[in-house]
Amino acid sequence: MKVLITGFEPFGGEDVNPSWAAARLVAATPPAGLDVTAVRLSCVYGRATEELRAAVSATDPALVVCAGQAGGRSGLSVERVAVNVDDARLPDNAGNQPVDEPIVPDGPVAYLSRLPVKACVAAARAAGVPAHVSGTAGNFLCNHVFYGLAHLIATERPALRGGFVHVPYAPEQVTDRFEPSMSVADIARGLGAIVAAAASTTDDLRVPEGATH
Repeated sequence: MKVLITGFEPFGGEDVNPSWAAARLVAATPPAGLDVTAVRLSCVYGRATEELRAAVSATDPALVVCAGQAGGRSGLSVERVAVNVDDARLPDNAGNQPVDEPIVPDGPVAYLSRLPVKACVAAARAAGVPAHVSGTAGNFLCNHVFYGLAHLIATERPALRGGFVHVPYAPEQVTDRFEPSMSVADIARGLGAIVAAAASTTDDLRVPEGATH
């Protein structure tokens, strides 16, 4: 099975983005039976979804797992829903800062992930990596790409399955602040387990993973 995994370039003054570092590791040592290609996306509104579309066209995958950094989270967050709004707390790497703008004009309000989110969480935990189902992908570039992927699937590639995973800071990003972090090796191990679970599972687990907020 062909799999596309993506991560982002650094943003917000950081020198590293653990989502890309981990995506590269997964592609270098992919789960058995999977042909994994890693692509780095720009932290720029619009450009990132264009790069994702080009990568999907070039690799023709059966599965897409996009990853992005979510500073402050303590484990991998398998995202359940993408919403059709950009509301940037800080500018992207090109200085764009959209506020309350639709990602796709006249597009659906939201899309649910095409990943078996609870099975993916269970697989990451079984690999020894903290993980949970998340009900919000935020309103920055991660949600932007997640929604763009979901819209591409809904309108052009109905056989494609895909979704989004947030990852914590890497340790070197938090040496001067009190924030949770996770090594890139552990992030990659969790992402690899998620990719393997998504590739082999179509019917999700029916277990409680909802949050109160």
